[in-house]
Formats: sequence, structure tokens, C-alpha cells
Amino acid sequence: MNLEEYKGVFVFAQQVDNELSNIAFELLGKAKELAQPLDTKVTAVLVGHNVKNLADQLAEYGADRVIVVDDPELEVYRTEPYAHALASVINEYKPEIMLVGATAIGRDLGPTVSARVATGLTADCTKLDIGDFPLQPKEGVETKHNQLLMTRPAFGGNTIATIACPNNRPQMATVRPGVMQKITPIKGAKAEVIEFNPGFTPNSRYVEIEEVVKKVSDVVDIQNAKILVSGGRGVGSPENFQILRDLAKAVGGEVSCSRAVVDSGWMPKDMQVGQTGKTVRPQVYFAIGISGAIQHVAGMEESDFIIAINKDEDAPIFDVADYGIVGDLNKVVPKLTQMINEAKAAK
Repeated sequence: MNLEEYKGVFVFAQQVDNELSNIAFELLGKAKELAQPLDTKVTAVLVGHNVKNLADQLAEYGADRVIVVDDPELEVYRTEPYAHALASVINEYKPEIMLVGATAIGRDLGPTVSARVATGLTADCTKLDIGDFPLQPKEGVETKHNQLLMTRPAFGGNTIATIACPNNRPQMATVRPGVMQKITPIKGAKAEVIEFNPGFTPNSRYVEIEEVVKKVSDVVDIQNAKILVSGGRGVGSPENFQILRDLAKAVGGEVSCSRAVVDSGWMPKDMQVGQTGKTVRPQVYFAIGISGAIQHVAGMEESDFIIAINKDEDAPIFDVADYGIVGDLNKVVPKLTQMINEAKAAK
């Protein structure tokens, strides 16, 4: 493999029902950052049917070029045709870096494609950088520059691993939604658009979709919340989460939780914040009864404003909080809710 042939940072621009997913914009934002030290361009790979109209939107969020793979076989996501499409783009255009969202689609597509193009894949990344590898110089080991350093939680979130793929290309990663920041859209921006179709011949690996059933979920996506009231083991019981719900209602927010709460069966996995849960960036984050373990902090430290309430004045959560209240949450939270409601009523 001639590594010098591989250039550019590519992003799989996920779309569903001809609507781009937020993860596509988040990855483009990070791709622009990664492309700068490499002095290269950002390419979005748009796969689907009748999706060319989405190219301008990708340009506004940072794509210098959009490769459109459009075919009736790609109307609904299926592993085989999508993997064929993306692997064909990689083989034809030879990207140095290939980023895919760690969504339900991306977690299926990424590993399949990486196997087909004979490269490695670091899954569920929470941080991406360009740097030297090995991270610490070693005697007798060549230091390779401008490598993609892919950081992800390992061993159930109990440690952090930084991984590189120095001998194969592309360097591939799936990236957790909500971790990277999209840029402010550049209105009127245009990208070079290339239409590419490798041809699709259905085979035994093509799944036939009989019916698509869409169900409206009543579970709130905490990644979209502007205010989160998050509880940990210190809340004490699932019943005690009612005082957090009361506070969330008063401030117009949503309730979330730590891994310990999910492990105890008090709240569903969809509500978990942290390395093994969701990464959130609300305007205000209440951390109530949460000790502040690194696995949790990694999922919420980019919040604009963090308020911690804990009876342990030495709890690590206070190290990242903008404001901290040391006290019994059973007394502090109801009083805080009461004061907020009284202030609203007085207006």
C-alpha cells in the first residue's frame, strides 16, 4: 500500500428519508479542523436515492467537495449496497481519513467497509487529533507524523485508549454523536459535486425490505436538550428522581442520569450521560448527587454552564462545575425548585 496516494479527510454524510442527520454536520466540523494541519480538503460522501439536492447544505457546513452516490438500490439503508457504495468511493478516491458517525447505521456500515478496504477501524471515538505516533517516542521505533490519533473509552469506560493506524489507509473512525461541534453554516457556500456510481447488482447479501414501520417515540433525546437536570447514585432511589423532575419542569429542562443509575435499573439507558452513554452540550447542566467520575465528566464537560449539588465537598464534580452547592439534595433541590417557581409566578 502506497500511503502517499491517500489524501483528504472524508465524511460519510448520513441521511435518512432525504434529510441529513446532525452527525453529518458534526463530522464536517471536525473534518475541517483535522484538514488544516494536513493542508488538505474535506469531502462529504452522500449516499442514497434522489439526494443530490442535499449537497449545498453539506457545503454550508464545511464540505469542499461532495461525492454523490445515487441509485434506487440506496433508497433505504441496507448493509450490502451501502457498503459497496462507500468502499467503492474509498477505492476510487483514496482518502487519508474516513469518518463515520457512530449511529445505528454507522456502527453497522463502518466495520463492514473497513474490512472490505483492508484497513483498521477505531469505534465510538470521543476525540480526534492529528499528531505523532507513538505518543511517547520509543527507541528503535520510528515516529510517524501527521497521524490520526483516535481516542475512545475502553474496558467499559474504565480507561481511555488512544489508537492510531500508521500502516494502512484510510484511517477510519466511527465518532459518537454529540461529541464534535458543527461550524456556523456559511450561507451560500458551494462545493464541487461529483456524481459517482459503481454499479449495483443485487446478490444473496442484499436484504429485501418488505415493509418500513415508523414509530413515534415518547423518549426525549437528551442530546437536544438546552437544560439537563442529571441525577446520580446519590439521589438515593428511583422514587427520589421526582424532585429532579420537578426542578426540570420548573427550568424547562429534561432529566438525565449517570451510569450508576442505569445500572441500578432506576432509569433507561437512553437517559445516560457519559462515555458509555450519550455526550451532551446543554446550555445548563445540573449534576445532582453525581460524584464526578471521569467517565461521566467526559460526557458533559462541554456544557456551557455546570451547577453541582452534592453533600461531599470533596466530590470531583466540583472541579468542573461553574457553581457548586454543598448540601443535602433532598433539601436543596426542592428549595431551589420552589424559589424558581415563585420567581416565575412573580413576573
